[in-house]
Amino acid sequence: MKRVALACLLAGCVSLAPAYERPAAPIPANLPGGQGGPGAATSASAHVPLGQFVHEPRLRQILARVVSQNRSLRRAVLDIEAARQQYRIQRAQQLPSIDAVAAVTATSALLGTNGNSTARFTEYSATVGLAGWEIDLFGRLASLNEARLQSYYASIETAKAARISLIAEASTAYIALAADRSRLAIAQTTMDNSKKAMDLTEALVGGGTSNRGDFWQASTVYQQARADVAQLTAAIAQDRNALELLAGGPLDDSLLPDALPPQLDWFADVPSGLSSQILLDRPDVLAAEHDLQAANANIGAARAQFFPSLTLTASGGLASIALASLFTGPAAVWTLAPSLAMPLFRGGANRANLAYTKVQKESLVAAYEHAIQSAFREVADALAVRATIDEQLAGEVALVEAAQKSLDLAVARYRAGIDPFLATLVSARALYAAQNTLVSTQLAVLSNRVTLYRVLGGGLE
Repeated sequence: MKRVALACLLAGCVSLAPAYERPAAPIPANLPGGQGGPGAATSASAHVPLGQFVHEPRLRQILARVVSQNRSLRRAVLDIEAARQQYRIQRAQQLPSIDAVAAVTATSALLGTNGNSTARFTEYSATVGLAGWEIDLFGRLASLNEARLQSYYASIETAKAARISLIAEASTAYIALAADRSRLAIAQTTMDNSKKAMDLTEALVGGGTSNRGDFWQASTVYQQARADVAQLTAAIAQDRNALELLAGGPLDDSLLPDALPPQLDWFADVPSGLSSQILLDRPDVLAAEHDLQAANANIGAARAQFFPSLTLTASGGLASIALASLFTGPAAVWTLAPSLAMPLFRGGANRANLAYTKVQKESLVAAYEHAIQSAFREVADALAVRATIDEQLAGEVALVEAAQKSLDLAVARYRAGIDPFLATLVSARALYAAQNTLVSTQLAVLSNRVTLYRVLGGGLE
């Protein structure tokens, strides 16, 4: 009996699933600016740990709350646990299910003698046995088990991708709040300066060296800045609401930024010389590959449906017509009922099921390749921005400096009565626009670093 069981178990090692081969990545070997080869950055070197990527201490505290309290991420973690339990359920089908049964059977029989009298019998039994254990001769259960396992792995990678995206989203919301506060400070300063210009023109009008038109020209800059202050105040409140939603609760004012940092050093930069192979380790790409591996295993289960299935039912225990002698008398009973079922006619269902699993695999191959191509485009776009953003930032800084000097000179010449107020007005508007554009560029620099962190797959703690 042991030899038969061992042979059956060994036979269950057969798998009809096709050998899995990772599809070739439909992208160039190197990312834009990457050199490839031995000197290229590997996946390990490109994935900067979060603690090393984020330099701003207050943002680190907020991100810790985001990871621990965000409800969307909590749901993704629970999805992992649900997938793990589904895998355990499927795995349990490969093992025999053993039950202990205690039963009392009362029987009433009609006897043909003595006037059709009735006899009654009561039987007591206690048995242990297994019912309907499918011995996995052709790996059907093993293939289904593998499919569930790969789905479990896919849920883990999906949760990792959600975590990285959430960290990036919270970081972007943090720097957006800082940028709007920087813009608010610029608008308030512009309001103050334009109010001084209005007072100056009013004084010069009273002295007879200017006209009322200069006053109204100065007020245009003031009113524009005034409207921007109101708009930015509302935007800052919305930025905070968005950040608190991501963090899962209210945030203390001490954790919020006052403005963008002068040196733009809140985040580390990613290494250069990247090989496109690092994209294969992105969590969303790995999740797509695990889905593909699950589909590959389902083909094995579909193929096994064409072959015989062996089911074993067995039980053994005690039986007696008297409860008192159930465990004392020689009342041992046992049953053994193996059955072999060979599919003869299923109306084409097995062929259709096999064709379906093959189509599903081809569909998931396309999904996997699309995930890689999407990852390549995201990284390429972010690298394209990084290649020029420093030059753009330097130009914007120089523009603000030039606009400030132009405004100072225009004000001095207006005070001296050399130039009309229109020159001062033009310079004031140019400075205001340049300062806001500089903030937008600084925001783009920090956002680009966060984007690169996300699209390269983030990093582990």
